[in-house]
Amino acid sequence: MILLSPLLGLTQSIENVDYISPFNNGYAAVKKGVKWGFIDEKGTLVINYRDDLVLTKTDSATYPIFSNERSLIVNKKNGISYFGYIDKLGKTVIEPQFLNATNFKKNKTIVLKLIKENLGVNDVLMKNVVNYHYFEVVIDSDGEIDQYLTKDPTHITLSKEYLNKPPGITSKFISANLIAIRDNNKKWRIKNIN
Repeated sequence: MILLSPLLGLTQSIENVDYISPFNNGYAAVKKGVKWGFIDEKGTLVINYRDDLVLTKTDSATYPIFSNERSLIVNKKNGISYFGYIDKLGKTVIEPQFLNATNFKKNKTIVLKLIKENLGVNDVLMKNVVNYHYFEVVIDSDGEIDQYLTKDPTHITLSKEYLNKPPGITSKFISANLIAIRDNNKKWRIKNIN
């Protein structure tokens, strides 16, 4: 004898949320308290509420988005923000390692790649002497560097006292293949990234 039971109560209901964004790349951000999650077009919570999603300013509001199946996340270590990306399952696919990052466009994005240079050892203090700097670079959706946008490194003191907010990114996509890069004289140059 086969027993059939009705499939009642299997649908998920999203309730008591503070904000629901428009859909972007197949997902809408939902906010509950200070945490954000994502629902799919069926209204299912596919990425649970979390506090590491980065907000993107749009024409109408500010909320996390997916772009090219990636969403920005941030992780603070010793008071410094490091940016990375998750996929549509909520899995970290590019570890938080960049001092700043933008949303993907056509499988590419601009990030600030941090470089640690070991200069030697201080024999008196028995500590490594290091130098930190960063470059603006274009990475692909796997996190691999595609191109350097800045020729010279920007030196930085990696301390929460000196770096209380992420350094700004001065380059920007102006089309799928063109990036405008602003130099120290506040002049622009155009680079084709194909």
